Amino acid sequence: MVRLGKQIDNLSSAFNWLAAVAVLVMMLLTCADVILRFFRHPIPGTYEIVGLMGAVGISFALAYTTAKKGHIMVEFLTRRMPEGVQLIITAAGEMFSAILFGIITWQSTIYALDLKRTGEVSLTIEVPIYPFVFSIAIGCLLVCLVLLADLYRSLKRVVQ
Repeated sequence: MVRLGKQIDNLSSAFNWLAAVAVLVMMLLTCADVILRFFRHPIPGTYEIVGLMGAVGISFALAYTTAKKGHIMVEFLTRRMPEGVQLIITAAGEMFSAILFGIITWQSTIYALDLKRTGEVSLTIEVPIYPFVFSIAIGCLLVCLVLLADLYRSLKRVVQ
């Protein structure tokens, strides 16, 4: 199980790099569009591409942030509780979060398949939208895997 946890961490790190590339594309495209607007030649579809890249960037960065515990956690109540209770609350939070991200993965996949079936494209540059929705599903699936690995570690600590 430790090896699987390491593989999930490595995968989340790789997806974090892909998220960084998406943010870089957003930044370069936005800067180029602003400069070209000054010369009255804006890049068509910039708003759409930035929005789609934003979906990729956020969904691919979620797993790494979850693995590194980079999210906000409110602990002012649980900090005063015994360590065993804290571990149980942490495990319950990880379990419910894994369930939530599992549902988001499932529904995003259904939505992406529906978009693919109907041939939905963006308005200006007519790029298919379904691959970007699939990226949300993949990112959420990876978050779910990170949370399940964390849940396993937490339950192991509770038992000990």
